[in-house]
Amino acid sequence: MKHIASRDNVTYKHLQRLVDGKRRGEVILEGVHLCQEWLRHRGEPNLALFDSDRLAKSSELLALADAVPPASRVTCEPALMRSLSQVDHGQGVYFVATLHEPEKPDHITQNCLWLDRVQDPGNMGTLLRTAAAAGVIQIYLSSGCVSAWSPKVLRSAQGAHFALTLFEHMDLVQLREQLDVPLVATALTRGISLYKVALPACCAWLVGNEGQGVAPDLLALADLNVFIPQAPGVESLNVAVAAAICLFEQRRRYS
Repeated sequence: MKHIASRDNVTYKHLQRLVDGKRRGEVILEGVHLCQEWLRHRGEPNLALFDSDRLAKSSELLALADAVPPASRVTCEPALMRSLSQVDHGQGVYFVATLHEPEKPDHITQNCLWLDRVQDPGNMGTLLRTAAAAGVIQIYLSSGCVSAWSPKVLRSAQGAHFALTLFEHMDLVQLREQLDVPLVATALTRGISLYKVALPACCAWLVGNEGQGVAPDLLALADLNVFIPQAPGVESLNVAVAAAICLFEQRRRYS
């Protein structure tokens, strides 16, 4: 098994670039759970990097190593592993894998979630995790959204990525022409209470930027605007919380 003992190692420098978000078609996964989920849903990674000290002591890490071809396994000095990690207590494993862009359908005919300029990684991860739990598997992300495959989003979503089909850098205004189900936006403007409106059984849910909401030109294309009634005198709901309430209200009505 190859071993990385220097910051000048070419592979280590490549890993640093991936952690910094410079992925160019690759994704870096940190932690046992995410790596297990990749193996379960997507197969073998290009590279599996293990903390050399922890590998000898952890049955979970040994099982991950056994599931990867020998040529793809690399060990690393513990101090160098800690430098890569973006959490206080890393678990001693990274996978590097290739991302394949999904083929965009000619017509959108099923429940889906449209995200307009959602920028907070925690919100993005929660939105993806919520959509997967609600059975909404197609996610369309506009330009201006945080990268769905960034390390922080991956940690927040806890493996939900692998149950979803993610379309990034979408022009949602242009995409409206391919939508064969109603477009339902969360917005106060001309909105109807979520609990009083006749929700469609299948639609594209549209939620917007944390501070600005859905862009006006996109909002104008919605077939229906809904809002969630709440107590007076308080700030509006977090975008991920609002989306969760809407998705599960629809699921409650039609499941």
